[in-house]
Amino acid sequence: MAENQFDKQYEQQDAFEERVIEIARVAKVVKGGRRFRFRVTVVVGDKKGTIGMGVGKANAVPDAMRKASERARKDLRSVNIAGTTIPHETIGKVAGARVFLKPASAGTGVIAAGGVRAVLEVAGVRDILTKSMGSANVLNVVMATFDALDTLRSPAIEAARRGKRSDELLPFWERRKQHA
Repeated sequence: MAENQFDKQYEQQDAFEERVIEIARVAKVVKGGRRFRFRVTVVVGDKKGTIGMGVGKANAVPDAMRKASERARKDLRSVNIAGTTIPHETIGKVAGARVFLKPASAGTGVIAAGGVRAVLEVAGVRDILTKSMGSANVLNVVMATFDALDTLRSPAIEAARRGKRSDELLPFWERRKQHA
């Protein structure tokens, strides 16, 4: 019975795709000089709307990666995705970094770079337009992307709140298909 639980745990972990976003050498200045360590930022996701981010620091890169991976799996959250894109435009802000996410029609692809691309791909978004503004700090840009994804609302819940039908809140290219 105990072995079966461990098997399920490993299967669950294998369902997540892991992306290393950044490996940085950071220094702490002490009386005798500088102490160097490695900081690793990892994003995990199941490509179905569940994502998590973790940061790990250690004297060696493999240890930092393990810590970051464990923290990312503990920090899992779900994201509202509409088909292959997001339901509406949003902006995420963290410190000086701002990330703008805009839904795109099918076939557009992920128009993003660096950390934003990694986060969106592990989340399962396949068509999106993005713009990173302000700070280029990779860690802050990734956290701003998470902030933007956290603010996304489900079209069905938003339609109920506004007293409209959910198909009225679809992007214009989806509404055009329904009328044709």
